[in-house]
Amino acid sequence: MTLIEQINEGIKESMRSRDQTRLGTLRMLKSKILAVDARATLPDTEILKLFKTYFGSLQEAIEQAQIANRPETVEQLKKELEIVQEFLPKAPSAEETKNIVEQAIVDSGAKTKKDLGLVMKSIMKINSSVDGKVAKDLASQLLPD
Repeated sequence: MTLIEQINEGIKESMRSRDQTRLGTLRMLKSKILAVDARATLPDTEILKLFKTYFGSLQEAIEQAQIANRPETVEQLKKELEIVQEFLPKAPSAEETKNIVEQAIVDSGAKTKKDLGLVMKSIMKINSSVDGKVAKDLASQLLPD
């Protein structure tokens, strides 16, 4: 079953169970797809890229809501984040991420923090489901100035 089919089924199920948060989130995901391709014929890899972008914007919105001291908004956004996360591939553990970063440093031949861009490009080739922010922080720690 493709991602768009999973979303359509999720929308139907949410309507039946009257889960408004899930329904709204799934409709948002579907609208993200339809904004790029009106026929919803995108391959799953492209859909995942859209979802990752939306996931990142939700994380950013949570941070902003926390700064603005809006706990009810934070809770709502966290629920949406969990729903989006169901469709994304599982992120590697902290240990796996560290191994991927170390491998990327070796593969890219990076010597200093100036080569961070090469390392990040190599990380995404190895495993694109790695959290970029975590990987960048790890790479910065492992590379000398």
